[in-house]
Amino acid sequence: MTAQAAFVAGLGASTSVGRAAWPTAAAVRAGISGLVQHPFMLDATGEPMRAAIAPWLDIELGGVDRFIALLSPAIDQALEPLEPVASNGLRVALSLGLPAPRPGLPADLQPELLKRIGSEGRFGFAAVAAFPNGHAAGLTALMAAAKKLSDGAFDACVVAGVDSYMEPETLEWLEECEQLHGVGPLNNPWGFVPGEGCGAVLLIRSQLADRLGMATLARILGAGSAFEPKRIKTEAVCIGEGLTEAFRVALRAIPDGARVTDVYCDMNGERYRADEFGFACLRTRESFEFASDFIAPADCWGDVGAASGPLSAMLAAVAGVKGYAKGPYSFVWASSEAGDRAAVLIETRQRR
Repeated sequence: MTAQAAFVAGLGASTSVGRAAWPTAAAVRAGISGLVQHPFMLDATGEPMRAAIAPWLDIELGGVDRFIALLSPAIDQALEPLEPVASNGLRVALSLGLPAPRPGLPADLQPELLKRIGSEGRFGFAAVAAFPNGHAAGLTALMAAAKKLSDGAFDACVVAGVDSYMEPETLEWLEECEQLHGVGPLNNPWGFVPGEGCGAVLLIRSQLADRLGMATLARILGAGSAFEPKRIKTEAVCIGEGLTEAFRVALRAIPDGARVTDVYCDMNGERYRADEFGFACLRTRESFEFASDFIAPADCWGDVGAASGPLSAMLAAVAGVKGYAKGPYSFVWASSEAGDRAAVLIETRQRR
């Protein structure tokens, strides 16, 4: 799909390395790590589990309350550019990426989040939608928002993704599935470090940006999604068919002769993510300058699940504004355990 009506005008984030978008991006740029020893959860060898925990949150805070504590400030940050014109009758929506069902996740997470965001937020939303698709959820939410903006259904939309692996039951489940990263002889070196966080981007229609003279940070050029049938926790060998299809659809929007120079992804140490990315890059290599030169921030903020896509889009936008992006075209992709694959092509820009 193409989504040329969608511009990025605001950013928000809350992660283990920052409580706002710009500090978080600076921390990732500097390689600062939020990985710590969990205060009381132990792995199979009796050693403290490694995790990327938001340091300002009480570790005892759990359930929907923890998700709200990550989500609300990020949404408020993303909405800041609209505050001067909030009373102008703008139609603003919320498109929210959430984790897929798993042990330790509140059964009422989606309805409770949508209800509380609607009642506690500083800005009333004309509509809300949620996508409980795991890692690819944030980009799936972004695609849906871009389509609605292109159709003229709304003037602006906050796209957010939020996740937290900090529930003890969730951490125990990761250990049982041999997905928890550890350095001991009985642990899995190919596992991941569980994290938590929220990313939010404010998308606006080009007509609104022009009418208000609003500065924009980036433009969503294209997006693609697909399904991968050969998934983790099955006997099948993944060769990146689903991710390749998502790449190809998103890359249709790149201008003739141009190439992607900056890649952001949710690779976290698990083999299948690296394998499928390798296959997808080989099949689409003509669209990339250096596909192997990617940024995988999981080594800074851990695996942030459904927040991966919006947080990566935030990093791409900041890199363009700050001038350290290698070129004007960035690419973000994410891969869910259940098979969802999503990719987004972003044109970054300097402030107007």
